[in-house]
Amino acid sequence: MLEFKMPSLGADMEAGTLCEWLVKPGDKVKRGDIIATVDTQKGLIDIEVFDEGTIGELVIKPDEKVPVGTIMALIVPDKEPTVKKEEKAPVKKAEKKEEEKPTGEIPVTVILQGIKASPLAKRMATEKGIDLTTLKGSGEGGAITKADVENAIIEKMAPKEEKKVAAAESIRMAVAAAMSKSNREIPHYYLETKVDMSKALAWLSEANKQRSVKQRLLPVVLLLKAVAKALTEVPDLNGYWENGLHKKPDINIGFVISLRAGGVMIPAIHNIDKKTIDELMVSLNDIIPRARAMKLRSSELSESTITVTSLGENNAETVYGLIYPPQVAIVGFGSITEQPWAETGMLDVRPVLTATLSADHRATDGATGSRFLMAMKDYLQKPAEL
Repeated sequence: MLEFKMPSLGADMEAGTLCEWLVKPGDKVKRGDIIATVDTQKGLIDIEVFDEGTIGELVIKPDEKVPVGTIMALIVPDKEPTVKKEEKAPVKKAEKKEEEKPTGEIPVTVILQGIKASPLAKRMATEKGIDLTTLKGSGEGGAITKADVENAIIEKMAPKEEKKVAAAESIRMAVAAAMSKSNREIPHYYLETKVDMSKALAWLSEANKQRSVKQRLLPVVLLLKAVAKALTEVPDLNGYWENGLHKKPDINIGFVISLRAGGVMIPAIHNIDKKTIDELMVSLNDIIPRARAMKLRSSELSESTITVTSLGENNAETVYGLIYPPQVAIVGFGSITEQPWAETGMLDVRPVLTATLSADHRATDGATGSRFLMAMKDYLQKPAEL
């Protein structure tokens, strides 16, 4: 039996609230299927399953808030066609025995005998789980009527209005917690380089002439591809730190997206090194609006191997990021601006980009970080190869 647990969607997440199951016992599931939605500080998240099999039991009920790592469901793997009853029976008996322990509560039937209510009202209350002691009767002499119970049922079934922190403020709190942890626990080192973007922008301009407006490429796709290519040469920056450096084989770049109401989301774009430039642009056009609508999948919030933050046009020239734990690096791109550029003894004005690297000194050192920046810079001088 496989255990499906509440996933961790970032270093800032401690618990989540199950909103809805999208499967039921007996349903077949496969890797990538969305089986539940969970409410977190980052909004409603679609939770994916990473195993194949049949849903055996849904352990957690909707509206339950549980810590990360809590078992939410049990899945019978395809390789195990049957589940031995003798293995499960003791657990069930133990659970039942626990439930049957005396609680000191007065049985419902005894309570009902001391309450003034019509027989129909009592029966309805028992069937629907309504506590008659909380109701005020509208019948003769204060008796509880059928209408009183019906109103209680309607009120019980109505969505509960909870005072929730605004989504943007909640996200800010989550990011603040992660960044505080980063600043407190990770020994950062910082590197910076200037990149001549004239060749990259010229190639981009020509490439966009062959594309429709909807297919138009943005400079950020070249930056992301250059980061991914450089990571194939310097893989020590692609991973996480947990009692040592754990390098990851897949390059899943967490891309920082600003929300209109404030705060940021950092969804992962998977396997960027294997995507074409056009495929990457499609991925960006898909994930940015979903991030701003807070409709992301759990894998998009939990599988980043490195983070990239890009300020875009008409913003600050330089940005130094704080590492998002447990990752070991974040790359920052400022705005492309015209600056003096000296090359082969000649002075010119070029479109220049400032690229920065913030990295974990426990995992790498300045020499490793410098090799990465130089490789990334070199790839941006050969945009056709991206």
